Amino acid sequence: MVIFGRKPVLEALKSGQNLQKIYLQLNQSGHIVGEILRAAREHRVIVSEVSFDKLSSIAKSDDHQGVAALQAESTVIQIDELLENAKETAYPLLVILENIQDPHNLGAIIRSAEAAGANGVIITKHNSAPLNESAVKSSAGAAAHIPITLVHNLAQTLQILKDTGYWIVGSTLNNADDYREPDYLCPIALIIGNEENGLRQLTMKKCDFLVKIPMLGKINSLNASVAAGVLLFEIISSREPLK
Repeated sequence: MVIFGRKPVLEALKSGQNLQKIYLQLNQSGHIVGEILRAAREHRVIVSEVSFDKLSSIAKSDDHQGVAALQAESTVIQIDELLENAKETAYPLLVILENIQDPHNLGAIIRSAEAAGANGVIITKHNSAPLNESAVKSSAGAAAHIPITLVHNLAQTLQILKDTGYWIVGSTLNNADDYREPDYLCPIALIIGNEENGLRQLTMKKCDFLVKIPMLGKINSLNASVAAGVLLFEIISSREPLK
């Protein structure tokens, strides 16, 4: 996979991702470019200077900000490794994305999850946006810092989480409680559903809580990534007395 954009590439370097090569547009300069070059030397990643057109071809976009990096291998981990790592936290917080189809939403939610200190993101493989260059770029580098797991069978995954001690919280407009009501002082897996259709009925049936964000205007719902951010920071703010 190719990562492009100055901040995503720098974050990938800082997080120790296995990068094969960095491509830098000719005659680039500036503070962040200098940081990228220093980090590349430190991690012994080859840097190659190329033309704007060549870089656009590599990134498959003109919006590369003069830099792109080729990942040597995927940073996605398995569900058992994700859960094992999360045990280090008193009350783990996971984010599950069911059929999120917009790569920009996918990246934005990953960014919010990382910023909120979540232990990982679980993404359904079927009918979902790929974890591609656009999603990684939209995450503003966050995808390099938070564990990500891809799953085929969400119902099975939810059962694994329940057996491990997680409470499942689903975001929906249907028959849901105010998002400020549940007690979040427990291991939480927050599910964000498809941009148009929300959560599937089967998924909602497996949730321990269904929550909604009350709307005060004429629009009855928020963008999926915005809703995810609101819910995530409500969860962590309700745990603030622990810190």
